[in-house]
Amino acid sequence: MDLDFTQIAPSIPYILEGLRITIQIVLAAALLGFTLGIILTLCKISKFRLLRWFADGYTSVFRGTPMVLQLLIIYYGLPQIIGFEITAFPAAVIAFGMNSAAYISEIIRAGILAVDKGQSEASLALGIPYRPMMKDIILPQAMKNILPALMNEFITLTKESAVVTVIGAMDVMRRAYIVGGQTYRYFEPLLIAGIIYYILVMVLTILGKAIERRMRKSD
Repeated sequence: MDLDFTQIAPSIPYILEGLRITIQIVLAAALLGFTLGIILTLCKISKFRLLRWFADGYTSVFRGTPMVLQLLIIYYGLPQIIGFEITAFPAAVIAFGMNSAAYISEIIRAGILAVDKGQSEASLALGIPYRPMMKDIILPQAMKNILPALMNEFITLTKESAVVTVIGAMDVMRRAYIVGGQTYRYFEPLLIAGIIYYILVMVLTILGKAIERRMRKSD
């Protein structure tokens, strides 16, 4: 095995600097995805057929096409339509957020459907309007049921964020690739990038389990 980390060691801080970009993209995309996911969920369970068709069509498109294709369309294709360029960071946030929203909407919808119908029937019988009922009664119960699935989506989003390297965002993966090009040794920096992602995912997994235990105790 021809492994030599001595040439790569001075570049490890440079690779770690990309972690800030990775985390910023993931957090911003997760927030956007969760917000859009809730809106899509409300459309899917709406009484208006047009809203249901829109939400189902949105989900079908974003779940049925590759993430990298969506990212490239927003980064390279969208400027052709709107007339100005989009930098790598907002393009990544928009692409990942819109993609994640499709999956999150299905997760939240399943959680809402899992809540006993008696809860909504009792709320309506008491004269509670639809919006407060969803915000204060149905969604909090659904969130407890879907937390593991939401954390899994967040972890998946974290790993998929490495795709931003194709549009030049200076994340962990991109920096590892640059170091490989400068030293003509790709295995070592890519291995370091893999370790960074693995540690990040393990931290998120432990955090998710801790939140899940705390929510169970609050029942």
